[in-house]
Amino acid sequence: MSIKQIISTSSAPQAIGPYSQAVKAGSTIYLSGQIPLVAKTMLLIEGDISAQAQQVFNNLSAVAQAADASLNDAVKINISLTDLNDFAAVNEIMTGYFSEPYPARACVQVAALPKGAAIEVEAILSV
Repeated sequence: MSIKQIISTSSAPQAIGPYSQAVKAGSTIYLSGQIPLVAKTMLLIEGDISAQAQQVFNNLSAVAQAADASLNDAVKINISLTDLNDFAAVNEIMTGYFSEPYPARACVQVAALPKGAAIEVEAILSV
């Protein structure tokens, strides 16, 4: 039987549905998808895709930190964008949050995201 630990922090937006910010199982931490919500207001950050991506990675970083980890522990990142033309801008922002060797990654275009966000990112960490 696996023991799982729920990870939660007030430094990142609270879940807007029936899920946890992150779950640790063994040495793996599964970070739920983050959209560019500001934790204190639970409103989308204003600005272009770069501002939204930065907010998303800040949120993910806060959840990782609450699990005594960092985004550099990421082994897999999944990015959902409502416009794949934002791919290059997101790549630029991402380099500020990760060091080589970079994690595996998928990036897909989706029809819509919660609250009208332009980006959502989830991560799997190994510690």
